[in-house]
Amino acid sequence: MALAKLESVVLDCPDPRALAGFYADVLGGTAEGDDDWVNLRVPGGPTLAFQRAPGFVPPRWPAADHSQQFHLDLTVPDLDAAEKEALELGARPLDTADRSRSFRVYADPAGHPFCLCAG
Repeated sequence: MALAKLESVVLDCPDPRALAGFYADVLGGTAEGDDDWVNLRVPGGPTLAFQRAPGFVPPRWPAADHSQQFHLDLTVPDLDAAEKEALELGARPLDTADRSRSFRVYADPAGHPFCLCAG
């Protein structure tokens, strides 16, 4: 028997409402909270939560001296179409040059790395 159940993944950020809005546009779902904490209930997935972090410094990818700690893998049916939409929503490319791979790496508006993965 498991000791615990995963309730949510929490991302530190400077503006929880804005970052929850970005991920709501990418993943769908409903965001609820205040200026310091927002929960995004993702259809068919765990809750993503966003916590205000004064002095937040985004991870750098790739950089051994500034570890990314974790990243999100988001499965999409069409990498090119998903990339276009993610960039329009405010993502920025980190490692997207190799178009033969099954994934591409981006940063969300707060600087957290995430991958769009062919699914």
